[in-house]
Amino acid sequence: MKIRDVMSKDVQVARPTDTLQDVAARMASGDFGFIPVAETDRLVGTLTDRDIVVRAVAKGLAPTSAVTDAMTTTVVTVLDSDDLKVALDAMGGGKIRRLPVVDKHDRLVGVISLGDLSTRVKEKYAGETLETISKPG
Repeated sequence: MKIRDVMSKDVQVARPTDTLQDVAARMASGDFGFIPVAETDRLVGTLTDRDIVVRAVAKGLAPTSAVTDAMTTTVVTVLDSDDLKVALDAMGGGKIRRLPVVDKHDRLVGVISLGDLSTRVKEKYAGETLETISKPG
């Protein structure tokens, strides 16, 4: 099975110039904690609720600060045409729970989460990946 068959395609996207407060409000109202950051359809980073707390609030940044002040810029992605195992391996290797999905032209086309995978792969593989992600260090 391919990643495109399981990924979420209707994904909220933040822009680099959006404020942290605006994005946090979107996360709260949509009940999600991860958002890709893109210029047009090109991924430039990701932002999590944890990024907002650790990289912005804890450092005293204003709520009006730009997303770029707290986002992760080194982002692991997977191709929509990759097998699900590629996503599991990337998640386990990078201790990542959600991955942006790009197409062969490097355009953002979706997001795949460990939760998406857990319903489609053998329980053993999802469990092993979650265990790897959850280990400290």
